[in-house]
Amino acid sequence: MSWQSVPQYPQYQDPNQQYNYGGYPPQRGYGGGPPQGGYPPYAQGGAQPYPQGPYGQPYGQGPPPGGYAPQPGFIQPPPAAGGYGAYDDPESQPKNFSFDDQSIRRGFIRKVYLILMGQLLVTFGAVALFVFHQGTKDFAAKNMWLFWVALGVMLVTMLCMACCDSVRRQTPTNLIFLGLFTIAQSFLMGVTATRYAPNEVLLAVGITAAVCLALTLFAMQTKYDFTMMGGILIACMVVFLIFGIVAMFMKGKIITLVYASFGALLFSVYLIYDTQLMMGGDHKYSISPEEYIFAALNLYLDIINIFMYILTIIGASRD
Repeated sequence: MSWQSVPQYPQYQDPNQQYNYGGYPPQRGYGGGPPQGGYPPYAQGGAQPYPQGPYGQPYGQGPPPGGYAPQPGFIQPPPAAGGYGAYDDPESQPKNFSFDDQSIRRGFIRKVYLILMGQLLVTFGAVALFVFHQGTKDFAAKNMWLFWVALGVMLVTMLCMACCDSVRRQTPTNLIFLGLFTIAQSFLMGVTATRYAPNEVLLAVGITAAVCLALTLFAMQTKYDFTMMGGILIACMVVFLIFGIVAMFMKGKIITLVYASFGALLFSVYLIYDTQLMMGGDHKYSISPEEYIFAALNLYLDIINIFMYILTIIGASRD
């Protein structure tokens, strides 16, 4: 009986050998079959027995159900704790330094608050100069064209930073635009504050500082996710703008108080919303670490609007 006529049974045992091939008869080109008299036993230095599969089945019967049999020479990686293979273990994969990383998040928040502190120092320094220095107040009153120039610069720089990614992400372009915006906004705030008494301005500054500090701590500690309220805040802003247009034609102390109270409340919620966007973490939405200029701009506008509406409430209640 020739080797070509031997059927491939699952377990083929050749009478001339001392071990099991596991279903694979010798092929041509590999010695033409066993030598006469058979292979020497494995204990006497003979050939190695054909390896068994990792699932206890000899090669030749196919892979086990639901899997693939590894090729000869393949080393199966040992399973790790949790049921993963050595190459699928999440702990063995390289780390991806995303916004969720604690060090990047802390650096991002630190940078935003440093920029915000500089903006607020410039703004309230200008307010103090306009309120307590009579020469500066007279100069602004005689040159009203500066008010309109500052208003135009403020609008152009704010729209450029809000709409153009290249403006607010590229350094030093983003810092230049933010500086121009801060100077223009500070001039506008100083001119507006001259309409109020110095004690009213100081009271508004103190109330604004206390409110913003309390809201910031609340935003950092609360478990409520305010980042999902973007649509509600936009709807409230549209109503607020329409209310402001109506209030321009309906002068009165009551409507001024209602309008200013609504504005202070709305931008207080915006302060919590923007703070949680900056923090990221477990919140649904967050700002990229590259958007530190945009985050500082949002917080700055929230604080400035809260100050202006609190100042309006104080002035309307005492007038």
